[in-house]
Amino acid sequence: MTSLADIPLSVLDLASVYDGMTHSEALAQTIAAARVADDLGYRRFWVAEHHGMPAVASSSPAVLIGAIAAATKRIRVGSGGVMLPNHSSMVIAEQFGTLVALHGDRIDLGLGRAPGTDQLTASILRRNLATETVDDFPQQVIELLAFFGTIAPLENGLGGTIAAIPGLGDSPEMWLLGSSTFSAQLAGMLGLPFAFAHHFAGGDNTPVAFETYRRSFEPGAVLTEPHSMIAVSTLVADSAEEAARLVLPNGLYFSRLRSGARPGRIPTLAEAEAHEWTPIERQFVEERNAHQAIGDLEHVTARITELAESTGANEVIVVPQGPDLDSKLRTLRDLAASA
Repeated sequence: MTSLADIPLSVLDLASVYDGMTHSEALAQTIAAARVADDLGYRRFWVAEHHGMPAVASSSPAVLIGAIAAATKRIRVGSGGVMLPNHSSMVIAEQFGTLVALHGDRIDLGLGRAPGTDQLTASILRRNLATETVDDFPQQVIELLAFFGTIAPLENGLGGTIAAIPGLGDSPEMWLLGSSTFSAQLAGMLGLPFAFAHHFAGGDNTPVAFETYRRSFEPGAVLTEPHSMIAVSTLVADSAEEAARLVLPNGLYFSRLRSGARPGRIPTLAEAEAHEWTPIERQFVEERNAHQAIGDLEHVTARITELAESTGANEVIVVPQGPDLDSKLRTLRDLAASA
């Protein structure tokens, strides 16, 4: 039977911005959390790309990854993920090639297909009002592999090659991320590691995505056998009741997003406790929490091992929840002590 000690643990951070907080404070807290995760022995520390969302300050993953890598010593640092359709694949190759050149073999490049924002903002990012097609993302991933020198380089049409400098020979560890079977299948076909976003897509899709990945897997230039990771929202408290209370701000935030409300910052604990919760909102939060790892330490460790066993994931990346940095660090410390 799998135990927590058998599972490599990592951290996914969104540089959360709470009501009353500056962007500087949010980013400083992310770097502080990375230092703690480094000291505790976590394998990876990832940040995610989002745009136009007042609650998320990690809009520039490469810049933030550089700051985190400079502030830590051992832990791998990367993106969970870079939303590749927002960018030129050559620019991403140069950015992450530079990070590898600066920090060595500690850099991960997790790639997502979603825009990480609304369609209008995405069109401004891409300087293109055309609708994204599913055909673009696989081609961009292949271009990245070529720019890093993992596969044969791209030709420029004149008999030469197109080179990303830095980039060529400075390859990060590449992952494909997803919340559906599309990226799972693509990761398998390309022989790349796969990470599933159970933290916001938890439910029946989770085991199906992992089954699809393994069934589709073909050995390639990166992997000879499947390797996968699952992301899970996590909060450790003294009791299930206290955990449910501390996760209220995150629950209220996601409930508002689900209702189609304009995104705002994450509410404070006091605001979330004072909120007049509707039965639908309460049901949504309770169901969401049940799919994640929210509760006392015994429940959280059991839930993490259960998810790893049921999906066959090789690693787990926790997404610490809570109304402040202290509650998130408590989760990281308790899990590390139990591993």
